[in-house]
This record gives sequence, C-alpha cells and structure tokens, in this order.
Amino acid sequence: MPNSSASRRPGEIHLAVALTGAGAHPAAWRVDGAHPRDLLSARYWADLVSTAEAGLLDFVSFGDSFLLQGDSKKSGTRVDRIAGQLDSVLVASRIAPLARRIGFIPTAIVTHTEPFHLSKAIATLDYVSAGRAGVELSVSLDPHEAALFGRRDVAMFDVDAAHREAADYAEVLALLWDSWEDDAEIRDIAGGRFIDRDKLHYIDFVGDHFSVRGPSITPRPPQGHPIIAASGGDVAALRLIADVADVGFIAPPDVAAGAATVTEINRFRSAAGRSDSPQHTFVDLVVVLGDSTSHAVQRRGQLDELDGEEFTPAAPIVTGSAAGLADAIEEWTSLDGISGVRLIPATHAVDLPRISAELVPELQRRRLFRTTYAGSTLRDRLGLARPANRFATRREVSAS
Repeated sequence: MPNSSASRRPGEIHLAVALTGAGAHPAAWRVDGAHPRDLLSARYWADLVSTAEAGLLDFVSFGDSFLLQGDSKKSGTRVDRIAGQLDSVLVASRIAPLARRIGFIPTAIVTHTEPFHLSKAIATLDYVSAGRAGVELSVSLDPHEAALFGRRDVAMFDVDAAHREAADYAEVLALLWDSWEDDAEIRDIAGGRFIDRDKLHYIDFVGDHFSVRGPSITPRPPQGHPIIAASGGDVAALRLIADVADVGFIAPPDVAAGAATVTEINRFRSAAGRSDSPQHTFVDLVVVLGDSTSHAVQRRGQLDELDGEEFTPAAPIVTGSAAGLADAIEEWTSLDGISGVRLIPATHAVDLPRISAELVPELQRRRLFRTTYAGSTLRDRLGLARPANRFATRREVSAS
C-alpha cells in the first residue's frame, strides 16, 4: 500500500525479517549461540520465529534455492560455509501452527516448479497458520539449478521470458485458489452431502509455458488469496512486482535510488491497470547491530575475519546501534511508496534478538511501530482486503 510520510499515522511502519541458515553473513554459523548442529531442526526455526513474534513483526520470510546454500561461482568450492538447507514451504508449514500471530512468506522457485503443486502447498500453509500465509515468487536462470531437473535449457530462456512465466504462474495460483467458492463445502451430515459440485470450477488456463485445467484439490484458503510477494531490482523483476505482487521487496543502494525504484514500479503499475490496487513495498536492509556504532563495526570486522572476505551483500547494510538502525528505517520509510522494511540479520544468534529487544522498543518510543498485534490474518495486518472469488462474482453477474 503506497505510503506518504506526511499522512503516516503512528505505528504505521511495517517490519519483517528474512531468515536463512544462521544469518546473512557467511560466518554467522561460527559465532557464539549460533547452534550450527541444530540448523536442520524444527526447534531451531521455531525459536527464531518466536523471537521475531516477540517483536510484533508482521511476518518472517524464508529464503530458498535448489543449490547448496552459499554455492556460487565464487564460493562453491569452500568448505567453511553452510551447505544444505530445508525446503522453505515445508519449514513454514511445520512452524506456523506453533506461532500465534506472525505471518509466514516462504520462497518458491517458480522456474522449476508447477503452479498446481505450489497452489495447494500455500493453501495448506494458509490453513495451518489460520490465514497468515504468503509466498515469494522467485525466478532462476542458474544453469546449475536447471541441470537438477533436466527439463529446460535456461540459456535459451531470457530474463524477460522467465518473469513473464512467473506472472502467468501468479495468475494460475489465484485462479486455483478461486476454483473453490467459499461455500463449496456444505458438510451436511443429515443430508449426506459434503460438497456442492456446482461451486468447483475448471480454470482452463492456457499460457505460453503451461496449461492448467483445475480445479484445485484444496478448498479456498482462509485469506482467499494468500499474499503474493516478489523481489528484485532489474526492469523485469520490477515489472513482475508491479503486475502481480501484494508485497514487493527492493534493495536499492541508497534512498535516492529507492525513490527512483518506487517511481519505476508505479509506472509499471499504471501500465498494468493496477494503480488503484493496494500494494506494499518493503526495502531490504542487512543489519549488524551492536551497543554502539563502534561495537557493531567491530562485530562486522570479526565476522569478516572469520570468513576471510569482506561481507558485500546485495542489499544495503546498516552497521550500528538500534537507534542508528531506527534512524535509517525512518529515513527509508519517509519515501512515498515505501511502507516497510524487511530486516536481514547478519547473524541470527545476535542480530535477531537485538531487533526484537532493542530496535522495536526504539521505534515504539518514536511512535513509528505498533505496540500490539491487530487483525487475525496477514492480509488484515497489511491492510489488504480479502479478494472476491472471481468465479462466484461471474455467476452472480450472470444470474442478475
């Protein structure tokens, strides 16, 4: 939902946290309290989510990839970095019932997965979380990931085509979620009728990359449509955010570039006829926190020394105290169109607890962040209305 600093109400900033491995820094697994032996346990992730929920954050997101974590042309041969990870959608579904209020947005690599499978997986997540689910659609043109499947040559698949496929993918998700009307399940024990078959619909989607008949095998999710998110900074990614996303994640290097990025998204939204549709844009910030700026700088230096390389994340990095991070958040969210920040802890062991215990109280002191959770679903929390079912709407129009 586009924001204006001039009209912002107290507590209107949205905050989320991105969780992956032991943290964003490659050496995060080596710090005290990182518990590297527990990285693949449900309890590890449940504890992280509990810490985030204690800070009243809107949602947690989970990164995902089909490569070994940290694997790249630059570092793929290193043995001193975390390798191996769990499926983000399955982790979210395992942990969501243990949390009461926070939302869950796992990542799905849509280039190599089927929309029918993902639609029921995210619908299931929405059910087990009682309406607190979303999904971040991610595109991959990495030939190593493609080789795991052997189904397509991504060298013949340019970035624009990949993002157009992702837009079709999002449309199929929405259609499948709508393929059951909200009252399709009758559950009439006395009459022996569980379902109204007239309220299940074929979607008959035919696109350039896949055709899906439907309907889904999972009833319509509690939110109608779980939140669709997308991220990126190139033109194709920004167009995808504008065309299909409820939430967009961007990582411009500075505030001026952020303003230009928001302008570009709004231009694409206008071209897509979505200017009046509510949408949130979150800025990604990697954070290294300390008691003071000098302490945070010292921590960052120690992490770099452990890894043997300077940490240069794709997103802007804030190294300082909680008050300094609050200043940065206030500056970023003063931009029209930026309504929130997704924080990426350099280490889960140190930086995530500081976000909840130090940053959030500082933002509350400045009357920039809420003091209690409001609403029961993730859509409620983000101020996004529950979408009407398009098949039910068509039937009502035809009947009138």
